[in-house]
Amino acid sequence: MKRRKALKWTLIGVGGGVGAVVLGGAGTLGYFWNKSKLETVGKVDFDTPLAVPPLAESTRDASGARVFNLEIQAGTVAFKDGRETETWGVNGPFLGPTIRAKRGEEVAFAVHNGLDEGTSIHWHGMHLPAVMDGGPHQEVEPDGIWTPQWTMNQPAATLWYHPHPHGRTGAHVYRGLAGMFIVDDDESTSLNLPSEYGVDDVPMIVQDRKFNGDNQFDDKSSFMSMQGVLGDEIMVNGTIGPYFDVTTRLVRLRLLNGSVSRLYNFGFGDDRPFALIATDGGLLPTAWETRSLQLSPGERAEIVVAFEPGETVALRSNPADEGYEGPLGRFNGGDDQLDICEFRAAGTLADTTEIPEAMGTAPDLDDAEVAAERSFSLSGFNQINGESMDPMRIDFGVREGTVEVWEVENADGFMHNFHVHDVQYQVLTVDGREPPPHLRGWKDTVQLLPQVKYRLAMRFADYTDPNLPYMFHCHILAHEDSGMMGQFVVLAEDEAIGTVPPSASASSHGGH
Repeated sequence: MKRRKALKWTLIGVGGGVGAVVLGGAGTLGYFWNKSKLETVGKVDFDTPLAVPPLAESTRDASGARVFNLEIQAGTVAFKDGRETETWGVNGPFLGPTIRAKRGEEVAFAVHNGLDEGTSIHWHGMHLPAVMDGGPHQEVEPDGIWTPQWTMNQPAATLWYHPHPHGRTGAHVYRGLAGMFIVDDDESTSLNLPSEYGVDDVPMIVQDRKFNGDNQFDDKSSFMSMQGVLGDEIMVNGTIGPYFDVTTRLVRLRLLNGSVSRLYNFGFGDDRPFALIATDGGLLPTAWETRSLQLSPGERAEIVVAFEPGETVALRSNPADEGYEGPLGRFNGGDDQLDICEFRAAGTLADTTEIPEAMGTAPDLDDAEVAAERSFSLSGFNQINGESMDPMRIDFGVREGTVEVWEVENADGFMHNFHVHDVQYQVLTVDGREPPPHLRGWKDTVQLLPQVKYRLAMRFADYTDPNLPYMFHCHILAHEDSGMMGQFVVLAEDEAIGTVPPSASASSHGGH
């Protein structure tokens, strides 16, 4: 009798110093293959009301600026029976309040770091001066206070804030430091869209967590994952097993993929259609009807879904439609099917809102004069164009007032995405073709399908600084923390690239 050959599967040149991974034996591979798919549909007890983050309080200073006080702090939360989980949060033990401000307003922050290690707050998706950006060069030391201030100068959008300390972003987000930042403007508030916060306009910060036997967060990388940790518990706004009581026919959901590595392919349990009304940078010109929407870490979307009186339906994440090659997706959550939140409609629903035929403004950089074109290739765990992040290296400078086109490619089979600080960009083409509908609005983070070229057009306006850079990076936080990030500065007409200050972190009372 012939001996069956042992099945071998080898991943060569994974990157990040991982080297080769070899699994031997069909039985062993089969065991891990089956175990690697997470299936929670029908297994989640939707027994906790969805927590809605409070709106951050503010005051007016003598200049008229709206001032927000943010306290970064440690705490504990009873996510499960037994010992409470040690967490971090902003103005509370876990996550942070929703900051809301209007275009044209002057906003000011006093960010106090009450932790015993340095961290920062980055305003993801915000157009603002580099010194206010909260990137790796603006770390706030323990007991330090950072006081950024700027004028809101962009259309209405769903943004968010999170830490950005060099090499430790993933760990700090995983502990709980994140919150939503909603920008309003006159045009958006004049529309008859659902807009009552927490009633028919609902923030949904979707994250995954893994707990150890003592109810503490376990952030060790998952087996065979090329993305870092993948949790087996899904929470929304810090709520495990959430349900939401629906009181209106139309409900607007502001979806944020706040996970450190997990992809979500959002849809509903009955496969009902819903309308995508906004992407990262704001409202679309017209709504797009779909039944699924895939968001990688850091991406946001606003959707409007209609309910009938008395019905119950779950928001789910289905297996990925695209983004992985070969068996890698299985070990990186690509085949997972997850129940996220249950919606319970009342017997009678108010019906006073609508989806307007016209909403936002379409990206307009298709025919702009292009000052420069650049190419970026992301590979492995930690490289863009063959280099890893060096905090003291400024990779290039761009001119204020110009438009550039960046061609970005995921050069391997892992999942990557691409985020650029300060700007919202237009996706011109995807592999030479018109982008799909969900990529036709303003974006600051886009998932990169393997071996596909994305041409991104962006305008650099208003703010210059030859020494303090903005970042561009993969928003899979294990990749970002490993070095898949670069730096650029925005220069005035006669400026040259400067030098990053040796210590550019926020001082005990510095920042602007």
